[in-house]
Amino acid sequence: MNQDQLHRYLFDNADVRGEMVQLQQSYQQVLATHQYPARIQTLLGELLAATSLLTATLKFSGDISVQLQSKGPVSLAVINGTNNQQLRGVARWQGEIADDATLQQLLPDGYMAITVTPEDGERYQGVVALDKATVAECLEDYFAQSEQLPTGIWLFANGQQAAGMLLQVLPSEHPQHEDFEHLQQLTATISAAELYQLPAREILHRLYHQEDLRLFEPIDISFHCSCSRERCAAAIRTLDKAEIDSVIAERGAVEMDCEYCNSHYSFDAIDVEAIFNISSAPQRQQ
Repeated sequence: MNQDQLHRYLFDNADVRGEMVQLQQSYQQVLATHQYPARIQTLLGELLAATSLLTATLKFSGDISVQLQSKGPVSLAVINGTNNQQLRGVARWQGEIADDATLQQLLPDGYMAITVTPEDGERYQGVVALDKATVAECLEDYFAQSEQLPTGIWLFANGQQAAGMLLQVLPSEHPQHEDFEHLQQLTATISAAELYQLPAREILHRLYHQEDLRLFEPIDISFHCSCSRERCAAAIRTLDKAEIDSVIAERGAVEMDCEYCNSHYSFDAIDVEAIFNISSAPQRQQ
């Protein structure tokens, strides 16, 4: 059974939708790229679950980036996700990180930037301060400001597994916020242990056994990095060739590493000549 899945559901008698995500293998693949302190492992797990939940809200092909930044011990924590539930992530930190560090201690005066990039259409971004106690509360604040739709979010991670739930009022002429508040109270009784250990149907039955809901087919989630030798070559092509030649003269090659998956790419003098010859070749007329 795939341990990495997103489950979406709708309530028949309320204008409210829900999502639940359970992650294990993809979470471990994100953590495997660096020796993260335990607290940052937890932070990345919460962000991974959050990004999956947000990516499921996309009504088009594209991707979402959920990025935390600050000038504190954690300068960056970011997860990228596509509409196909392909996720990757990385964090940068310095110094000792206490296991019980709060969000504000990790990222003092920090902010959360959520960037949506459609394949067709304009990129847009929303930014909120990291001035709440948890990532989940900051995300709820983001939805209150940008979408203006009541939203509840619950996030959990322990370094081995990550999980989360999202509950949101659907756009409606006459939204019944009382229904949402009732369902929110039910959802808030969920525990991390239940989300880590139980199948989706059993969790939903425990939470909403007196409600009528429709559960859709689950969506598989995977770790996927979009880096490639071709992308690195394209990046080199945008630089001044004289600058690239000087790097090769000094070091013998241009070395590029992917922070997300630790892939390593090396380009020697012959590779670079080929890259720039391709970019400068005249285009054949049709």
